[in-house]
Amino acid sequence: MYGKSIKVGFNGGFCTAGPSMAGIFGYFEEEGIDIEVISAAKLEDAVGTNQVQIITGHIASFLVPTVNGVNMVFASGAHTGCKSLYVLTDSGIDSTEGLAGKTIGVPNGIGDSDHNIGLRFLNRDNIDVDDVKFRPVESSAVILAMESDEVQGAILSDQFAAKFVEEGKIKHIRSLSYDEDFQTEACCVHAFNGDFVRENPISAKKATRAIKRAERWIENNKEEAQMLFDNDWVSRDFDLVVRMMEACNFGIDDETTETTLVNVLDDYKKFGIIQSEETTDELLDRVWNPLLGEEDKEIN
Repeated sequence: MYGKSIKVGFNGGFCTAGPSMAGIFGYFEEEGIDIEVISAAKLEDAVGTNQVQIITGHIASFLVPTVNGVNMVFASGAHTGCKSLYVLTDSGIDSTEGLAGKTIGVPNGIGDSDHNIGLRFLNRDNIDVDDVKFRPVESSAVILAMESDEVQGAILSDQFAAKFVEEGKIKHIRSLSYDEDFQTEACCVHAFNGDFVRENPISAKKATRAIKRAERWIENNKEEAQMLFDNDWVSRDFDLVVRMMEACNFGIDDETTETTLVNVLDDYKKFGIIQSEETTDELLDRVWNPLLGEEDKEIN
């Protein structure tokens, strides 16, 4: 793809804005790369079929499809945090133990990031995942579903939940963003089309470097979130977005991302989400292709 435009898939929000910010800052241009940011609803399908070459999103969404054959690899980590398990403030539930025999709402459905994150929360707390049910609930209806007792908890993005937390309606009892045992894990990764990486290793590395430069800038300049609003990448309150960004580490290194992937692979094999006779190391070798190496730690 030398001399051609590289397409970056983007589905909105500050969490996945790193590549777009790299474009705004001119970092891709400095690397001699031309990009086109396009809207893509189902990111893994778009990158797997090479409609786009680069996407950013949850490990919890991307890992299983990649293991199962979608043509993409993870080139680097993006950031930590951004989703939590919420219950009604007056529910009397203060821990995952209180959800045994109950139902957790998952806005993006069974088998996607919300469900998979929920399973990891329960497992980490030694709650039998078979003792808790999961139910798809539209984001727009999830608070009502909790208030009507159709579900007793829900996995939500912290940005979406913030308004209801401030109103005193809900509280988090487990979190990727705020709990010590999860807040240092990589939440999201930059995934590249596999053929693009194999056929264009130099361009792929340059693109990764541009993205990482932008994210390290974000980590050191979170008060500059107005740029996200100016480009219509986020909505709602400016101060809220800054608070959400403060809860995420955009300076995450690839060593941390690799450790996270090992932990998640082990968990998913335990849950039966990933059914493979391959070892964790063999699976990691298939999905993880850090392109920067030691250079990752030098970017700031």
